[in-house]
Amino acid sequence: MKRRRGSARPRNGIAPQSAHAGQLGRPNLLANEELAPTPAQRRSRIKRERLLRAAVGLFGRKGYEATSISDIARAAGVAVGGFYQHFVSKRQLLLILINELLQKLEQVDMEPAAPDLQTAIEKVLSAGLATDLAYAGAYRAWKEAMLSDPELARLDRRIRSWTAGRLCASFRELRRLPGARSDVDVMLFATAMDGLFWSLLGSKIQTHPELARMLSDIIYRYLFRDSPG
Repeated sequence: MKRRRGSARPRNGIAPQSAHAGQLGRPNLLANEELAPTPAQRRSRIKRERLLRAAVGLFGRKGYEATSISDIARAAGVAVGGFYQHFVSKRQLLLILINELLQKLEQVDMEPAAPDLQTAIEKVLSAGLATDLAYAGAYRAWKEAMLSDPELARLDRRIRSWTAGRLCASFRELRRLPGARSDVDVMLFATAMDGLFWSLLGSKIQTHPELARMLSDIIYRYLFRDSPG
């Protein structure tokens, strides 16, 4: 990504990943969980992955409460006893899925090669939306489960604080570039955009091919005075 008009991959991107990762502290949703050991055998690892992916699909179609462990095991082609070899409960499986989502969001390349800044922003958003989409069913279950689980609701607040903080750090990096506005409330904008991104997760509009371009246009035009070059 270039600063404005220059090389295709400049020193400054949307936000260097190492600059703020430790400061913002991605929540570890599994810190208090008694997890089964990582399977040593490839066959067991594949079985665990089938259970996770089956759960995502069922959560998306049926929701959290309506999906049973038996449903997940059946959809994965695994015996119910096999489920408990990998997960203590359906709740723990859900925590693992959402923790995976956060890990993959953290790994999104925030400095993609691009011919101009707005295209780079669009690339980052496209990658983030694609990551979200893969976990849309899990997030539907998460929103349902936390309504009756105060601990999940507390974790959700930590997640939102982390994702909004990452956006704020990214927007502050953008404001270092020539042409950036100096009169914007970056934290307010980051919080608003973060809420929008989470509200889009799992919605039909999330798959629209123009969505990332429209969102990148909103971000660019709010943070910069001139038109993209």
